Amino acid sequence: MAMALSSSTTTVSAAIFHGDPPHPLKLHPAAGAIFPLSKNLANSFATALIQTGRDNNNNSKWRTNVSFLPAFFKSPGKDLNALKEELLQAIAPLDRGAEATPEDQKFVDQIARKLEAVNAEKEPLKSTLLNGKWELLYTTSQSILKKKWPKLLRPNGKIYQAINVDTLRAQNLETWPFFNQATANLVPLNEKRVAVNFDFFKIAGLIPIESPGSGRGQLEITYLDEELRISRGDMGNLFILKMVDPSYKVPL
Repeated sequence: MAMALSSSTTTVSAAIFHGDPPHPLKLHPAAGAIFPLSKNLANSFATALIQTGRDNNNNSKWRTNVSFLPAFFKSPGKDLNALKEELLQAIAPLDRGAEATPEDQKFVDQIARKLEAVNAEKEPLKSTLLNGKWELLYTTSQSILKKKWPKLLRPNGKIYQAINVDTLRAQNLETWPFFNQATANLVPLNEKRVAVNFDFFKIAGLIPIESPGSGRGQLEITYLDEELRISRGDMGNLFILKMVDPSYKVPL
């Protein structure tokens, strides 16, 4: 969700859900866990050597040295946490994606895909982990970042997205400087993807405007746990969010 005000029109974008829409909505202000075998583990299996020999007493005891055992018993959770930490460190200096170079975007996308490959939540739209308010940490959506706009006119405060799977409702919330909001109904298309149909917008957090029906898109949830969510829009944009309030309820 990236919403901005101008002197003549109000542009409300639903990009956080589905990428950069080809026709952004114009509103006049007067309108009121299976983990893949790691490279190190594969190499350990390939190079494991079993050394045998007799002890000094010439008895029949064998001693065995198997080099792959430490790698075999390595906890997958540690690899997952390391990937998450690597992702968070990569996006931390990028100003939510506004300062990302093409090389930065490629690097972040590579880490995100590694996490998506080990996603334990195979049916995220049925998971209660999805419920609550999420803060947007990073995106490639130009409708949100508005990199070509003067910095003072961009969304400079935090941006949130809230989802409730029990009511199939969602909400986008901007903070400083515009405090715009949008609510939507979610229509599941499969266990990961939803169609998003916006019904109400609220300008500056005060002026409600009913959607004329053009605010639509899709969102696929590709990684989900209790603290991190990765989503991809139908325009190919990447969204990385962290959980900030699991008890938050989207207005009906």
